[in-house]
Amino acid sequence: MILSLHHDLPESESSFARFQAASVLKSLKALDSRARRKGLEALDPARGALIPIGMEIENGRVVKNGYGVFDLPWQAQEHPGWPDKIAAELDEIREGIRAAHRVPIKFLIWVGMGGSAEDKAMYQAAGLLRRGPRLYLLDSTDPAKLNSILADMKKRSGLNNGDLLRRTLVIGMAMGMTSFEPVVNLQKLAAMYDAAGVDSRPNFYYMTFPGSLLDQFAAKRGYRRVPLQLDEANTTAGRHSAPMNRGSLYALGLAGVDLRAWIEGTFLSEEEVDTAWRLASFLHVQGLAGRDKVTLLLPRVWVGAGIWTKQAFEESLGKSVEYGLKIVIGERVRLTNYRAPKDPLQDRVFWCVQIKGAHDAGAEKLALLRRSGYPVAALTLPKDTGLSRYTQFVHYVVFGLAWLRKINFVTQPNVELYKTIANKLYAESEHAGGIAKTKEWRQTEETPRKSVWRGRVTLRWDRLPEIQVQGTTAPALYAALVKHFTGDRQATCGELTFFGDTRYSARGRAVRTVLDRAAEGLFHARLKMPADVYEGPAMNHSYHETIIGHGGCFSTIVMAESGEKADYHRAQYLATQMALAERGRAVVSLTLRDLDDASLRALDEFFRQAATLIRQAK
Repeated sequence: MILSLHHDLPESESSFARFQAASVLKSLKALDSRARRKGLEALDPARGALIPIGMEIENGRVVKNGYGVFDLPWQAQEHPGWPDKIAAELDEIREGIRAAHRVPIKFLIWVGMGGSAEDKAMYQAAGLLRRGPRLYLLDSTDPAKLNSILADMKKRSGLNNGDLLRRTLVIGMAMGMTSFEPVVNLQKLAAMYDAAGVDSRPNFYYMTFPGSLLDQFAAKRGYRRVPLQLDEANTTAGRHSAPMNRGSLYALGLAGVDLRAWIEGTFLSEEEVDTAWRLASFLHVQGLAGRDKVTLLLPRVWVGAGIWTKQAFEESLGKSVEYGLKIVIGERVRLTNYRAPKDPLQDRVFWCVQIKGAHDAGAEKLALLRRSGYPVAALTLPKDTGLSRYTQFVHYVVFGLAWLRKINFVTQPNVELYKTIANKLYAESEHAGGIAKTKEWRQTEETPRKSVWRGRVTLRWDRLPEIQVQGTTAPALYAALVKHFTGDRQATCGELTFFGDTRYSARGRAVRTVLDRAAEGLFHARLKMPADVYEGPAMNHSYHETIIGHGGCFSTIVMAESGEKADYHRAQYLATQMALAERGRAVVSLTLRDLDDASLRALDEFFRQAATLIRQAK
């Protein structure tokens, strides 16, 4: 690995030297070894500088070691039989389904959120899962997602419900004790098997902690629990599932990926770890200087790793109000969308990843940015570098930033806040007879702080503090709100999140296209700031930690009115807004009457008019 730093001002070498002076890697290995040999009770949080960075502490005691993300590759070097162990487990799953139903596995539905799903999306985008069962990610409780998945499976196979379900492997995964989304979706799938008269037990496996909500549901159904880690321990966070947990290895193994080579790719040398911490030092210093929007440029073959990388950084580091880094992905390099390098408000730093010998436009973009005077980190990887090496490298970069900033990189308090609110809302909805009858939902529906556009799009800003804005139309009011929060730099980035399926549903993909245009036309071009566009609530579990925690974002949460009962999904939609408001973050909502063409045209027009008004005000 070769790291080249350009316009490294203020210099970052002195920050990197701190890793050498403190012998961080040696200390990291010693701490993890002691935790495994002597137990957590032997650790004193007050006497170990690394303990508050990567372990969970309650009442002055260490209750969880979170350094498994590094320890698992270290252990793998001592356990060469691990790849064969995974292969044997997958053979057992295949044979179990064949023995019960006399059919092979044709489809794989992976039920999970955030870190339990994003690594599979990355592998699929990188082409690693082409050879195995066709993978579908059920990472939302929106009924449209499951319906669209099943419709696609039927279209591809031509099978009836019973034969389709017999050929489907279902794996549920939850890296938290309170994750309810997988339970909602597994309940629906289990009911389908029951209705078709198909025994679901050979087809359902799950990965979670003993006693979790997922474990409580699945164990009663007689489903088999698979340990998350090959060492049977619990030392990794959800976003650390890649590259070494069973959550990653099962999907890869089913697709015929060489697991031995994959695991060996995680064995980083001390020089490679130093490179990761040198990059962390550069990003740290640039962030302190106000350049905290890390614009990530990946090689074309790995472009799907952008979301996973963003999640790894932001969910791990976003909880700090003082420090923050925004990982910007999916942008085209356009100098007109950036402030000039010498502009005091210029907040971009660029990280370009290249694979030696790969033909890509990255070199030209890198040269353009470097000549223009922007701070750039160029990471060049050897030819044929595997994705597992990149993901493990990213974990070391994230840890390096956490160590420099004294941030715990394994906890996620703001994700837990949103989940707690969602579960309370859902519990109330069941008592009240539906989410629409809950107090919070009624208050939102009845708020006077709303404006309707074309009879199809309703803007609500009831979760904002009392502020004076002027506008005679919904787009004008939205533009005024955006200008209010971005004008004095309360917000330096945007968020456009659609609570619905954007992966498998044609209507959802159309919404995503409208939101992408809004991000480019309103935020990038007009305000020269990045904007995240993604699907909720997956975003909440992936990188919403930084939006709620560090802040600095103007959030627009979008959902269509649905005739199909989806109370938990709607509870998540409202809980997202409530969690943001509780932390004093700027959030508004847009409700679409439906997803018909007329409504999507109205939404597109809404954003175009708002962008025009923002331009006229400049």
